Amino acid sequence: MSNSGALFPVSSDKANALRLRLDALQIQEEDLDESFVRSGGKGGQNVNKVATCVVLVHRPTGTSVKCQQERSQGLNRYLARKLLADRIEAARLGRQSQQQQESERIRRQKRRRSRRAKNRMLADKHAQGAKKALRAGVSRDE
Repeated sequence: MSNSGALFPVSSDKANALRLRLDALQIQEEDLDESFVRSGGKGGQNVNKVATCVVLVHRPTGTSVKCQQERSQGLNRYLARKLLADRIEAARLGRQSQQQQESERIRRQKRRRSRRAKNRMLADKHAQGAKKALRAGVSRDE
């Protein structure tokens, strides 16, 4: 994948970043089975005539991805490789990513709790203000 700038219709920076990521995960271009099929859905005559859907299989891990997000085959090839890297990375980091998801879940819970506490405090303040507003109408001098 040394000439990745020519393979994908994305900037050379993005193509190089993808190449470096695949190298870091030890995913070789020779280990990939790439096939093209016709996409379905929106796209009109283009998707009916051109095989823009990309199916990638990484032979060593058996991981396969299918990408038909875009109307162009080149962009789908790039996106399929990104998706494959995501899946393989998630599988390798499995335990770490589960811990990360758990910490994210706890963080969301804390955010919800503090939001509820703030809303409760504001509701109490509004209630107190309403009481004071009612008192303002009563005169005390006799």
